[in-house]
Amino acid sequence: MLDLTYETPKPKVIAGAKHDWELVIGMEVHAQVSSNAKLFSGASTEFGAEPNSNVSFVDAAMPGMLPTINEYCVEQAVRTGLGLKAEINLWSAFDRKNYFYPDLPQGYQISQLYHPIVGEGEIIVDMGPGVARKVRIERIHLEQDAGKSVHDMDPNMSFVDLNRTGVALMEIVSRPDIRGPEEAAAYVTKMRQILRYLGTCDGNMQNGNLRADVNVSVCRAGQYEKYMETQDFSHLGTRCEIKNMNSMRFIQAAIEYEARRQIAIVEAGGEVDQETRLYDADKNETRSMRSKEEAHDYRYFPDPDLLPLEIEQAWVDDIAKTLPELPDEKKARFVGDFGLSEYDASVLTAEAENAAFFEEVANGRNGKLAANWVINELFGRLKKDDKGINDSPISPAQLGGVIDLISSDAISGKIAKDLFEIVYTEGGDPAQIVEERGMKQVTDTGAIEAALDEIIAANPAQVEKAKENPKLAGWFVGQVMKATGGKANPKAVNQLVAQKLKG
Repeated sequence: MLDLTYETPKPKVIAGAKHDWELVIGMEVHAQVSSNAKLFSGASTEFGAEPNSNVSFVDAAMPGMLPTINEYCVEQAVRTGLGLKAEINLWSAFDRKNYFYPDLPQGYQISQLYHPIVGEGEIIVDMGPGVARKVRIERIHLEQDAGKSVHDMDPNMSFVDLNRTGVALMEIVSRPDIRGPEEAAAYVTKMRQILRYLGTCDGNMQNGNLRADVNVSVCRAGQYEKYMETQDFSHLGTRCEIKNMNSMRFIQAAIEYEARRQIAIVEAGGEVDQETRLYDADKNETRSMRSKEEAHDYRYFPDPDLLPLEIEQAWVDDIAKTLPELPDEKKARFVGDFGLSEYDASVLTAEAENAAFFEEVANGRNGKLAANWVINELFGRLKKDDKGINDSPISPAQLGGVIDLISSDAISGKIAKDLFEIVYTEGGDPAQIVEERGMKQVTDTGAIEAALDEIIAANPAQVEKAKENPKLAGWFVGQVMKATGGKANPKAVNQLVAQKLKG
């Protein structure tokens, strides 16, 4: 595997009225586990079902109903931990987090505070070619989701939909290693990418299957370095948590606003209150939701209905054997095996399906040429048509066929684009289309020379200008291509034009 060397990006600095300030950000990503059943019941996790149709007696907290752990959800959490190079805890336990809310029928949430299933790991956040930051993962714990309160169906009443109640979540908690809004968005993007590669979360932010709580604080230059040396949080400013962010753009905007709000408070001689806040996208501001609760406020205690979770190392090892090639490794391989730039490799590996499509196209062909056609022509056209790679009208074999015709000089680059359009819209075998429609490139130098001679004879003044200024030779190349319907071999045309204008 190719070893890619990165430099660390500089922290985001915001100028206040009195001082410059640096941002410190920690993330809590809530990822819905890809599972057909909930964490402690067999109820469906289908999105978009009729309200309260995916609710078991356990989810509804009916008396006497006991939770039963879903082994597949545990496996998915372990798989995620392995993908983030994290420590897997063979012994973990569930706790009750007590609070009242209308869409939480039990009056508590089953979570893992003291003994999470996954310990410390890391993630490499890409900030551009050759620039990245390592963000430490503190823990991953399993917990059940709450339901949903619906406030827009009646002017006088609210309704509760319990379909999400009990759905398995992985809460992935980072250390406060993120230093700017762009980096925070890049962190969530990379996390989503890894989870989708692993198949442990579909990453659908619109449906709420992936959302983030963002902890923001500000400090003076040099304080963060002291924190890193001592791991003493007193060197950092008081943090505020912005809840339930499900948009990369809004994450950046909320952090920017919140940082400036905190700076204004501190520079005015006030103190930032540790609290939970919400982001209002319409007003582009955060507003107070509630004071920040500590563990004792939730009255955590071990769940008496669930035994500690004990797993075997051999089971963990078996899961590790099934891990796919992850984005960083795949990107490094694309750079090494296909000679791609790091940027192109990043684009192609952004989604596992895109990477698989490219590999099939590039197999046995020029990797750079294949990447150029996949990124520029195919991705560009799919974006224009609002389609994903799985809906591509042109298959890897068909696109590979177009590239084969270019490589063999059967068609020119211009004809290739016309051919791509035909295959994309009409389908068919590229080689057969070229043959049937007379699209083959003219490589007969005699035919090309004849066309060039006619153009030279008809344009003596242009010939003299081109002899005085060689840059004008391109005009003759264009005329020959026009005369041959774009079928002339461009290389042969350029060579002949250069020879003729020397005489």
